[in-house]
Amino acid sequence: MSEEKVLSVGIDLGTSTTQMIISELSIQNMASAFTIPRITITDKKVIFRSDIMFTPIFSNNLIDVEKIKDFVSKQYLSAGIGKDDIQIGAVIITGETARKENSSKVLEALSGYAGDFVVATAGPDLESIIAGRGAGAQSFSKEHHNTVVNLDIGGGTTNLAVFYDGEVTDTGCLDIGGRLIKVDKTTHKITYLAPKIKEIITKEQLKLQEGQVVTPQDLEPIISIMVTLLENSVGIGPISPYYDLIITNKGLGHSRVIEALSFSGGVADCIDQDNRVDPFMYGDIGLLLGRAIKDSIIMNEMNVIKSIETIRATVVGAGAHTAEISGSTITYIEEVLPIKNSPILKLSHQDELGAEHSIADAIVKKMEWYQLENEFQAISLGIEGESNPTFNRVQEYAKGIVIGLDSMIQRNETLVIIVQQDMAKSLGQCLFGLLPKGYPFVCIDSVRVENGDYIDIGKPVAAGSVLPVVVKTLIFN
Repeated sequence: MSEEKVLSVGIDLGTSTTQMIISELSIQNMASAFTIPRITITDKKVIFRSDIMFTPIFSNNLIDVEKIKDFVSKQYLSAGIGKDDIQIGAVIITGETARKENSSKVLEALSGYAGDFVVATAGPDLESIIAGRGAGAQSFSKEHHNTVVNLDIGGGTTNLAVFYDGEVTDTGCLDIGGRLIKVDKTTHKITYLAPKIKEIITKEQLKLQEGQVVTPQDLEPIISIMVTLLENSVGIGPISPYYDLIITNKGLGHSRVIEALSFSGGVADCIDQDNRVDPFMYGDIGLLLGRAIKDSIIMNEMNVIKSIETIRATVVGAGAHTAEISGSTITYIEEVLPIKNSPILKLSHQDELGAEHSIADAIVKKMEWYQLENEFQAISLGIEGESNPTFNRVQEYAKGIVIGLDSMIQRNETLVIIVQQDMAKSLGQCLFGLLPKGYPFVCIDSVRVENGDYIDIGKPVAAGSVLPVVVKTLIFN
């Protein structure tokens, strides 16, 4: 079993900061000589962590593409690694930056910086999942079979993800972050107030405005409101009148008791900062917000666990490719292949327990994770399936999938269904009967995927009996 080492790069462009890491992945074929190859990542090691720079934004709110390219080039030099040495990687654009009009231009400019990039603009839900995995909340929930919420507090937003036993069960996002109030490091004048923060200031009749010189005490009332809103987001205390205002897209549903909490993002690093440090050293309220969280009810009433990563939780240690071969019971229409960089929407075991309508409802609800500015990304659907299902049960799955993915079918987008159990042939035949004649779809099995993964599917091999598959897992150390 020969081992191969590959280099992977991850670039994260957030509201406040842009950073990059390079990982070395060890890849091995774990199968015996007589079975289908199964390539597995046996080890992953971050070998380079870049400087962290403030994301360069022009005054008209557009991202400065040239400065980003320049930053990335310099980091390659510092790492002593040529960009041609990188085989795989990911650029993820998150937070407020994902809403900037030219984020697609940035992706275009950066996609030349690694051999085979997963490139994605992550909406708030997907960002919550990525950060929660990076912080270690997902693995903690799996190890302890409990419910963990990760709060990823960045510059512009707080992304929340709920994990139960390793599965994502809910996400939410609030417009709360360390750079919603900017304060000049030297003069201590307020240089920026975010619109929603201004609205709260007006309603509370607080004496705060742009151009005003402030002390930490002056900012205490507004920061206290922000902390109350964070407490509300995890079910603590009476709901603030500003809670609905501050929600980016949705809050958490609280159908489960939260057994542990973790923090990531730039503000998480400020929670334990020495009080003697200049509170305005970053030109914002991040340190003050972190200190206020440290003294909040959250820290006293909840089981707060230590995060594996904080400010770097979303730096996607990108594209760890786990190359696999699909099962031999597959259904596909060859014209749609190859498929590249399709994001995975994975149903949980719970989602699959009901009949067709509850499967459809779960798909529709989770499709919202991939919505950005009212547009849906085309997704690939991952399901566990059943090992020996009856024909009726396979029919229920197929009907649920067709109802749930109706918005994609209306747009004539290729349906990709990935089943963990060995049932893609029968499921594919049922789908064939339910979809319009000649509709483009692929149904493969024996492939394990997770939310936040991306998939590539190649043209058929072995006389058409199997499809080569690459699952690109965003890796977190």
